[in-house]
Amino acid sequence: MSSRATTPHSSPYRQTTASAIAVPPFISASKFRLQSLYSDFSGQKTANHALYHSNVDWWRRTLEAYVYEGHQGSNRLVLNADKQFVHNFTVSGVGKPSGLDTVFVSFQIPASLYTFDIVPVLVKADLSSPSHLSSSDPLPTLMSLGTFLSLAASLYAPQSKAYLTAIPSLFLSYVVAKPLWWALESAGVVGEDSLASSISSTFSSFRSAPSKVDTRWYGDYVLLHLVEQAAEAVLEKQMAKSTGPADSLYSFDSFRKEFAECIMHPREDESPLMSEIDMKVILRYLERDKGAVVVEDEIVKFSEDGQHEITAVDRGILELKSAVENLQAQIEGIQRKIDAYTAKASEALKQQRKTIALSHLRSRKPLEDLLSKRLGALANLEGTLIQVEGAAGDIEILNSYKASTVTLRSILSHPSLQRDTIDETMDAMAEANADAKEIDDKVRIGGDVAVGISNIDDDELEEELKQLVAESEREKEHQQEQRSIESKLRDIPGVPSHTVSDTNHERVLIAS
Repeated sequence: MSSRATTPHSSPYRQTTASAIAVPPFISASKFRLQSLYSDFSGQKTANHALYHSNVDWWRRTLEAYVYEGHQGSNRLVLNADKQFVHNFTVSGVGKPSGLDTVFVSFQIPASLYTFDIVPVLVKADLSSPSHLSSSDPLPTLMSLGTFLSLAASLYAPQSKAYLTAIPSLFLSYVVAKPLWWALESAGVVGEDSLASSISSTFSSFRSAPSKVDTRWYGDYVLLHLVEQAAEAVLEKQMAKSTGPADSLYSFDSFRKEFAECIMHPREDESPLMSEIDMKVILRYLERDKGAVVVEDEIVKFSEDGQHEITAVDRGILELKSAVENLQAQIEGIQRKIDAYTAKASEALKQQRKTIALSHLRSRKPLEDLLSKRLGALANLEGTLIQVEGAAGDIEILNSYKASTVTLRSILSHPSLQRDTIDETMDAMAEANADAKEIDDKVRIGGDVAVGISNIDDDELEEELKQLVAESEREKEHQQEQRSIESKLRDIPGVPSHTVSDTNHERVLIAS
């Protein structure tokens, strides 16, 4: 067995310090763990549910990384399961994975339809009716490319899961026959010493090692989780850049270039261009499952405001947009040639080769004239495109005005908003308010009479109120006078606390 599975798409193997074995860069596990992962662990479905679930989850994450990081080639959403795929996962000291058939079968069944009981739900459920399916159920990890592209209903609609009704023989082999056989064998119903040993030949292909490699699971599979992520990235980028009708229109080629980074992170030896298969998958998902685009005659339109058709105006705008992009590419190419001739002329002058330098300058002159013409044409096309986009925008604005006017007139034509109806309603409201006031007055007067309160004279109340106010004012003035007297008393000097001497007394007498 070779110690390295070299392919034109895979990176050199790395050495793991824990296991000292060479493994591909998309594999992260010890040698002991790989031995379990690479074995046929289908029997653990009932014997050890935790181990089975852990192995399946590891394979899910590994296969997604294998595809997303480009280890299989240019496709970033579709897994190519074939002989080369198995060879890429070969690990020295461990060998090739032998349980991939179980992995691929489990990946194609939604979690809501499969349990780890002895008998799968597929045996119990009536798959001809989608009533047991929910639109919120998680999608399966994988779906065959042909099934994905041919489905008419959305993946999130219950009726779209009807593809499970046509269960292929591979599904029946691994999700019905095997678990059923293990259950019967554990119960002693079948086996070498059982009375039913005569039927064991029916399942012998599942109990013994196959004589040749089972390739029924080979094929192209869409990784639905990666598709969902890529679609969200595409919609976010489109929302950020959309400013006019031209920004929502793409040809297949321009779409592959514009949104390649939403699906892939190209390596140095890889061009940043979305593969055709990935483009078909992402457009099918955006159109059928998201309702975000319309695809027709190799034209892609991001639908806005519920517009689900490509009009003649759209085609004209896309033609202008494509012409502008082509001219821009031509201008960039011409500029690169001019720069190259300039560099060659400079290098020739450094070497004192004036004749060659002059020749390069002469060759550059026609390119400069062509560049000037192309720049003029580009300016004209860009101006025309802006005018067309403006006119298209004006049409949308006028249509909005028209729709708003129709809506307003429809509301105003309602019988409740007619002048006679409004007058009748307002008169009825005034009468109702008057009746309510009259009833309130009667109830209030009746209550006063009931408790012995006579009619109150408003003039008398007013006079009493004036007296209370005057009394309050007099009280305030009295308090202010008291405060003034107290202040003056505080300013008078106090009586001396000591006895006045006789000398001083005599002086006072003499002075008097």
